[in-house]
Amino acid sequence: MAKILVVEDNPANMTLAVFLLQSVGHTVLSATDAEAGLALARDEQPKLILMDIQLPGMDGLEATSLLKRDDATCRIPVIALTALAMKGDEERIRAAGCDGYIAKPMRYKEFLATIASQLERT
Repeated sequence: MAKILVVEDNPANMTLAVFLLQSVGHTVLSATDAEAGLALARDEQPKLILMDIQLPGMDGLEATSLLKRDDATCRIPVIALTALAMKGDEERIRAAGCDGYIAKPMRYKEFLATIASQLERT
């Protein structure tokens, strides 16, 4: 299975994401802020990054933009994890460079299906 980086500051959401990913055999790296996530992405080269959008300090959109401009990480797909589910939010998130979008609260079947679909494309 794949090595996946989860960047999420909410402990409950992190626990759920890690549990779901590990339950289907993925190796999970975790970071609780954008800066740590950027460093892990560069060092570990995961197959996929799940990025919370509302992070303390640097937000997930800025972090995604930095990842997409960095030759070392620009080809790693980024899926946004966010409670921002209003009209136009998905378009704004995709315009910032995210390759996918998962709304919170996460529904486990949809979550795993989105992950599997993205991994098949890479």
